[in-house]
Amino acid sequence: MHNPGNATPDRFPAQDRFADGAQYIAGRLTKGTSGRTHTVVDPATGADVLTYELAGPDDVDAAVAAARAAFSGWAGATPGERSDALHRFAAVLADRAEDFARAESLQCGKPLKLTREFDVPGTVDNAAFFAGAARHLQGQSAGEYSGDHTSYVRREPIGVVGSIAPWNYPLQMAAWKILPAIAAGNTIVLKPAEITPLTSLMFAQAATEAGVPDGVINIVSGTGREAGEHLVAHPDVAMTSFTGSTAVGKRVAEVATATVKRLHLELGGKAPFLVFDDADLDAAVNGAVAGALINTGQDCTAATRAYVQRPLYEAFVEKTAALMDTVRVGDPFAPGTDLGPLVSHVQRDRVAAFVDRARSYARVVCGGEAPEGDLKGGAYYRPTLVADAAQDSEVVQSEIFGPVLVVLPFDTDDEGIRLANDTPYGLAASAWSRDVYRANRATREIKAGCVWINDHIPIISEMPHGGYKASGFGKDMSAYSFEEYTQVKHVMFDNTAVAAKDWHRTVFGDR
Repeated sequence: MHNPGNATPDRFPAQDRFADGAQYIAGRLTKGTSGRTHTVVDPATGADVLTYELAGPDDVDAAVAAARAAFSGWAGATPGERSDALHRFAAVLADRAEDFARAESLQCGKPLKLTREFDVPGTVDNAAFFAGAARHLQGQSAGEYSGDHTSYVRREPIGVVGSIAPWNYPLQMAAWKILPAIAAGNTIVLKPAEITPLTSLMFAQAATEAGVPDGVINIVSGTGREAGEHLVAHPDVAMTSFTGSTAVGKRVAEVATATVKRLHLELGGKAPFLVFDDADLDAAVNGAVAGALINTGQDCTAATRAYVQRPLYEAFVEKTAALMDTVRVGDPFAPGTDLGPLVSHVQRDRVAAFVDRARSYARVVCGGEAPEGDLKGGAYYRPTLVADAAQDSEVVQSEIFGPVLVVLPFDTDDEGIRLANDTPYGLAASAWSRDVYRANRATREIKAGCVWINDHIPIISEMPHGGYKASGFGKDMSAYSFEEYTQVKHVMFDNTAVAAKDWHRTVFGDR
């Protein structure tokens, strides 16, 4: 389904950049030792971008050893020193913004305007945020809580963090995992998805250029089954952070249990989009289309289930379908493109299969097909609206991860909130209403880690991102994320010369 050779030098000369390999260990690129290769493919054209040697267990071991060797020096640096390095890092990222935007668009199929205006600026902002956060790693103030003893709490780095990132936001997920971990004084080994390693490698190279010491950030580009499982199971890895599907997250938890690692899991989502009958209909329609189609729907917080109160239901379906039909599907590097391809033909076919099965029990209002013509060779799929499916149907309950929005009616507020909560997931949601009391009730009763009101999808570095229920636990971004990568130590001082002797007498009696 793709063309041999590097057919995309005008977009991004990846082969030249990674001629020394696609593993980044102890500050340099090396080749993987698994004995197998993988080819990164441009999903818009089917052209080969980069063929590289996959990481195997030996590469993971080398990366963990490099991170472990770098830990004492990095953890021992002052918060100000780590902060200065991260400020320099943010500046290098900003200087390389166009390179990162083009590489991300090439490997993922994202429209270039999205990577330029969202992915890369968000990553730079994250680096700047954690540069500041590095100087605010606080425990608790000292106090006399037990007689003649003074206690206080220290927050300390955990050690080597092993992280696994998904393919839908490779650059931002690398930032979300690496930045809080190293800001807190940890070192890290990150395994990106093998189909999208380019910007993770560039991210690590930029850190080295900014003066982050060798070994603090290491990248192993390999498969989940070989490199990923070995990283999670590694006895020298103190914490595992994983973003991906709930099914794989369960496997990560199972493997990590053997060495009692700390876990951070950001898993699947099936975000409800709840429209009450007093909502601004046009605003809700615009929000639904933008929220459902962001990143071609390959977003765990994307609007996937629109519940619309019955008085607005038919108008919402009609207007949403009409707006979806205006979305321009095309080459990610073309200026007018709104929606690029999915990340691969495998993912496109998976999405199409969900929609094809839904035809037997629901109404496909628009889309539901791959475009023809010049786009036929890419992994494209038209924006799709599915209406009138049952609440317990596959298309409502399962994470599709494509440009597909399902819309269902509801009658009462109680029913709408109940339906919104009626999946195993709880990552994000939105509610649309002009009534502050209705909106406030939705924020209280919808079980999700983020609830937007009259909007859907925006995120900011200062606020946490993470799920409830089967969407996992732990937070990305914000001070909450920073604390995830620390451990708490209680320190107690004896303030008198006789306290220890008195304690001994209390426990053992006079001797």
